Amino acid sequence: MYAVVGCSECSHLWLLEGRSETTQCPRCGSRKPYERRKKFVETDDPDHAREVRASMLANRQGQGEAFARVDSFADLENQVADGVVSDEDYLEESGLDAEEVAAAGERDPRQPSRSGSKKEVVEQALASLEEPTEDEVIAYAGDRGVDSGYVRKALEKLVRAGEVSESRGRYRSL
Repeated sequence: MYAVVGCSECSHLWLLEGRSETTQCPRCGSRKPYERRKKFVETDDPDHAREVRASMLANRQGQGEAFARVDSFADLENQVADGVVSDEDYLEESGLDAEEVAAAGERDPRQPSRSGSKKEVVEQALASLEEPTEDEVIAYAGDRGVDSGYVRKALEKLVRAGEVSESRGRYRSL
């Protein structure tokens, strides 16, 4: 069973599937017993419930006449499914080779990629390498597109902030 219910606090309308003892408004969060909620329609057909809610929302906005000219939700869904252009067709019509675009988008899994900010890459290096040297952190971060100058400054700042310790050229997260 589906019901179109309304909130007496904020006037929000939403669909409920089934019957629970209490309901909570998705907009304002007010919680009330199901029986105390205003039910505008109760039906076994989810499309009918959606259409009633949509009609009520259209009427609230002064668009009731325009909504009356719209087909049912099921018909609209079929029209949308029939009218969708696939990615491949779109690319081909734009003068691009869809296979080349797909190949260009694929990343070599052997090539490390940078995930996160430059600082996060330096922190990842310190976490994944066991007591690394500055050169090892630079190599790790360099493979992920972070330049050595940034790595040196970041290590210096992390040491000054007390987040990392440096002893005899080796770094360790604290």
